[in-house]
Amino acid sequence: MGETTANATQEKAPKKSWYKGLKSEFKKIVWPDKESLVKESAAVIAITVVLGFVIALLDMAIEYGVNLII
Repeated sequence: MGETTANATQEKAPKKSWYKGLKSEFKKIVWPDKESLVKESAAVIAITVVLGFVIALLDMAIEYGVNLII
């Protein structure tokens, strides 16, 4: 077990190279344009509302069924 810990500390990258790697990865990100961002946000909101409505209906149906049994 001691060997694993020793190897892990030897393999850590210096903080400067980690920062440079992080910076280069952020440069690779392709950010969406405003139009697609609005469309995707509207789709997420619409799906959330629809699923909330479905869950509310299921909750009421289950509650009604439990009340009939009790």
